[in-house]
Amino acid sequence: MHLIPAIDLLDGRCVRLRHGDFDQVTFYDVEPANLARQYHADGAEWLHVVDLAASRDGADADTAPLFSLLDAAPQQVQTGGGVREAQDVQARLDAGASRVVVGSVCARDPAQFVEWLELFGPDRLVAALDVRFDAQGIPWPRIHGWTETASRDLYDLLDELTAQGLKHLLCTDIGRDGDMTGPNGLLYQLIVARYPRLQLQASGGVSSLEDLIMARASGAAGVITGKALLEGVFTVEQALHYLEAAPWQAPIE
Repeated sequence: MHLIPAIDLLDGRCVRLRHGDFDQVTFYDVEPANLARQYHADGAEWLHVVDLAASRDGADADTAPLFSLLDAAPQQVQTGGGVREAQDVQARLDAGASRVVVGSVCARDPAQFVEWLELFGPDRLVAALDVRFDAQGIPWPRIHGWTETASRDLYDLLDELTAQGLKHLLCTDIGRDGDMTGPNGLLYQLIVARYPRLQLQASGGVSSLEDLIMARASGAAGVITGKALLEGVFTVEQALHYLEAAPWQAPIE
């Protein structure tokens, strides 16, 4: 399982949002490129970068900080935020991204995303589906900065996308994002069991080294962690050592 550190960029600064709310932002006094280099030096082969300015401002966003970070980061980078058109994908790939993360388009217009899978290839795209659960426990993707519910539930949507070649999925339980309350291991286990060919990235809520083991036990191919690293709960080096040394954990019941 890959450990994937996350850097959220907002106007060139490293930040974290709680539940995706721009009114609940924490700024960190660290230069993003230096942080990327430190994560790489500690052993992280991948970096997850979210351009929050592009998410917020759309076509009017200043993407220079993102492209600067893509140029400076020594590891492979997947990046998302504000990806609305095919040219947005191409621009990020041209700037050095290894994979581009696509959010709202996947849930709002899956046919368009399928066209992108054919155009760019399934290895270059990640479907990012951020979900909330309804009263019956069914996960529903949220779109437009988590302000609206998609018209199809998570499993209905994934049935179509996986049939059309989707390979990489990043799934976030919104209720746990930024809260460091632990990942939703049961959700990830259900996804892996239903779509065994998906390379699932678990995201949201990682608060301890033990949470990394839970993510691995769910069958996830990768786990994204941002706040726990920024808050000094553990380092990349400590996390990788822990994952290597810890015994395999049985799937979540």
